[in-house]
Amino acid sequence: MAAITSPGIGSGLDVNSLVSQLVAADKQPLQGQIDSQRGSVQSQLSAIGTLKSLLSSMQTALSTLADGSVFGKRVAGSDSTSTFTASATSTAVAGSYAVEVDGLAAAQKLQSGAYAASDTVVGTGTLTLAVGGSSVAINIDSTNNTLAGIRDAINKASGNPGVSATIVNGSDGAHLVLTATKTGVANAFTVTAGGGDGGLAALGYDPGNGVNNLTVVTAAKDASLKIDGLAVTSATNTVTGAIDGVTLNLAAADVGNTHTLTVAQDTASITGTINAFVASYNAFVTGAKQLASYDAASGQSGPLLGDSTLLSISNQLAQRLGAVVGASGDTYRALGDIGISFQVDGTLKLDGTALNNALAANPAQVAGLFTGSGGYGASLNSLLDGYLDSNGILDSRTQSLNDRSKDLDDQQAALDARMSAEEAMYRAQFTALDTLLSSMKTTSSFLTQQLANMPLPGQSNK
Repeated sequence: MAAITSPGIGSGLDVNSLVSQLVAADKQPLQGQIDSQRGSVQSQLSAIGTLKSLLSSMQTALSTLADGSVFGKRVAGSDSTSTFTASATSTAVAGSYAVEVDGLAAAQKLQSGAYAASDTVVGTGTLTLAVGGSSVAINIDSTNNTLAGIRDAINKASGNPGVSATIVNGSDGAHLVLTATKTGVANAFTVTAGGGDGGLAALGYDPGNGVNNLTVVTAAKDASLKIDGLAVTSATNTVTGAIDGVTLNLAAADVGNTHTLTVAQDTASITGTINAFVASYNAFVTGAKQLASYDAASGQSGPLLGDSTLLSISNQLAQRLGAVVGASGDTYRALGDIGISFQVDGTLKLDGTALNNALAANPAQVAGLFTGSGGYGASLNSLLDGYLDSNGILDSRTQSLNDRSKDLDDQQAALDARMSAEEAMYRAQFTALDTLLSSMKTTSSFLTQQLANMPLPGQSNK
């Protein structure tokens, strides 16, 4: 008898369907357990990631408070910004200054006589431009001896000490205009001509040696001002070094009138940074509640409901923030003293007026609450480092969950292998049954045929 090659062909049974249903029924309970545990692990991993992100944001917001840098910021202001503006660094000392701007720094500008056009030939030879101790000699020949050629030669000269050239076309003709690239007396320049056909002499300017063939449009000038009556000069209109940590940007002269420069602690940056920290802590509180939430109506719970790690972190942070860290006898010893208080829901609330009053009254004590070894900064950072470090609590928790996930992978592989073996067993059993039924069917057909050929009683075979 030929072997059966298609399951069920001998018996008419749907063997593939029967085997699939039997294997699925055996696999479903164990598969359900694995899927449920895997879902829980993935939810917890995601929750731990969210928790780490919230804590990391809090630590970032805390950083400039903890290191004290924000408390060192200074802001400088002018009561006449049309005369000068100012900025300050952390080295500036708070105070006010009387500033009188007598004159602005200017860059030297010289102008040649009129030429018919920019392509008019001026002459050949050597033009030497000198600024202080630096100079450059520029060769002018028949290839660049026009007014435009000289302009381009100056602008392209390697080692140009600080002179730019342009052409201004007036009603009387074209003029070569030379301008120092920097303001101040020290950046004034001279132009000397030599050799060639003598035409370049018209561009000479060296007052010290009696050469004044160019017209002075603007004389080189230093800025001049008085700060609390003390005379100050500067080669530029950006005055640095006159007051420690303060930069003055001069905009206009106002001779005979004094204006007030004020340097103060940058309270806006401080309050903004403290606000950012409060907001980051409140984001953590809100996020922690969501991770540990429970909805009685739907029966749904957060992935960290009842989680001891989350509960411990929340409690420890609240305890540190509620502690008194200021020295005995200080006016400002705790967050509540500067307007930061806990609300019923566990979040923090900042009273901006109270904070500003504290900063105005004793900025050093306010800074001391967050800085130093005993401040909130160090206290909270030690906790946050323990949570967020590479070998910290949350990292260990993540590793444990990843190990559990790998264990579930192993369980899944074992279950799949077991089900494959079970499927093979069922197929073998049904194939044997199918073969048996096919054989019985064949035997039945043979007997039926034989019986049909037998003579009935009383009949004789002819």
